[in-house]
Amino acid sequence: MERVLGFGGLFFRSQAPSDLAVWYRDTLGIDLVPTAADQMPWMAEGGATVFAPFAADTDYFSADKAFMLNFRVADLTAMIAQLEAAGIAVKRLDDMPGIGKFAHLADPEGTPIELWEPEAS
Repeated sequence: MERVLGFGGLFFRSQAPSDLAVWYRDTLGIDLVPTAADQMPWMAEGGATVFAPFAADTDYFSADKAFMLNFRVADLTAMIAQLEAAGIAVKRLDDMPGIGKFAHLADPEGTPIELWEPEAS
């Protein structure tokens, strides 16, 4: 069976796409979509990617949102400090032994974001 190799992109609607793309670049370090052949897209570092449908009535993220973004980070404590210094509210969650550390925030349009520092193996 052929298998996909990973996500090639994530495309979603936005009220202000250019402004939101800049927020993701400036806040989380995700490069803007290239507009010329000599530009590079964001290159994610290797690691686990979890593909997890949730029950329609989950309370793990906002009920008015169909999805939540999850980004792997190397140092959750440092990332939280950086976000809070920029005036972004972050909620630290309980650690999950064997899985890692987690925190939740939202982008300027209310899209839920989870930050995940995988447990070292």
